[in-house]
Amino acid sequence: MPDILNQFVEIADVLSSAPSLEEMPRRSLADKGINGPTAAHVIEEVHVPFNLSYMTFTTGSSAFQNIVGVVETELPQRCDVARRIFDALEISAGQRMLVTYAPLVNVFSKVALERAGISWEFLTRSSRDSFIAKLCQNKPDVIVGESSFIRASLAEAKKLGLADYLPEKCKILAAGTPLDLELIEEVRGSGFSVHDLYGCQEFGWLVLDGVPLRDDLSLVPSPAGSKYRELVVGGLPMADSFPVTTTGHVCNPAGHILTYRRQRTHPEYEVMVKATTQASAETIDKVARTILRIKGRIVKVCPDLETNAEATVLELVPGMGERDEANADALRLVGPEKTVMFDDLGKAQLALQSTAKNDPTWTKGR
Repeated sequence: MPDILNQFVEIADVLSSAPSLEEMPRRSLADKGINGPTAAHVIEEVHVPFNLSYMTFTTGSSAFQNIVGVVETELPQRCDVARRIFDALEISAGQRMLVTYAPLVNVFSKVALERAGISWEFLTRSSRDSFIAKLCQNKPDVIVGESSFIRASLAEAKKLGLADYLPEKCKILAAGTPLDLELIEEVRGSGFSVHDLYGCQEFGWLVLDGVPLRDDLSLVPSPAGSKYRELVVGGLPMADSFPVTTTGHVCNPAGHILTYRRQRTHPEYEVMVKATTQASAETIDKVARTILRIKGRIVKVCPDLETNAEATVLELVPGMGERDEANADALRLVGPEKTVMFDDLGKAQLALQSTAKNDPTWTKGR
């Protein structure tokens, strides 16, 4: 090459402010706190944008596993929810948690567990035998996992003559799928207790033993029938409906949301943004698109959107059919109390807009 080109190539490499592939920051499974084995995934490196705190996936219980993005503005709520769970169950700093399915840590978030002072570990392999071995050897204080898997494993441990090696006391947080009620019978008379933890990767943990874990949860009329109410978190519907009773949850008489009797809501609600505290309708339009992409919820902006309002106003509309006039008041959610999740995602959008893209290859020069 000519000398002038050689000099340019050397200078371009040395003085460039853009990183090479080797210089790019990396976020491993260990960095996210989910470095445990599963039989349902491959490990693949991906480019993750800086505007996401981390990326995870839905469990796939009702459809394909889909990508979920979690933004920084959500983390304080997830930390508060984790504190509420541990306070309610008297789980204290220094106690040890065994997680049977590694991605469940993402529902807490690593930072939430660290702030609570809870240590956690995973199975060596995602199998019953590995769970039994880890349970008997390490004797954790808390187990988090799918209830039918835990029930079958405990029954097998007893058949194998390992009952005396199980922990004397242990709290089971049944999560990921609806509670298998036979698990309660399986541990009856032992030092184990069972708790029903409902939530999702998109929004974190929401209900413990029938008791809401967030202040922005709403129960609205459900297309599933008069005996059901759909759960809405911060203005965004879950597409899950539950019976609400005064007789109490099977794990807690004070809990009234029977999360173990979940019904999928059909047709699902869409969210209409009627008013916003933000100044720009364009920003809210971007928030709506973001929510669809990282949370899988359909949000639309009313043509006559009120900006600079005193509070966010959201309206739930059936995805198929006309507006439900009979329940119009119940389907109208007013902030700030009932729209925290939506508003947190709006704050994340504003933060993104205030930061220019830092990749020079996206700079459109004339």
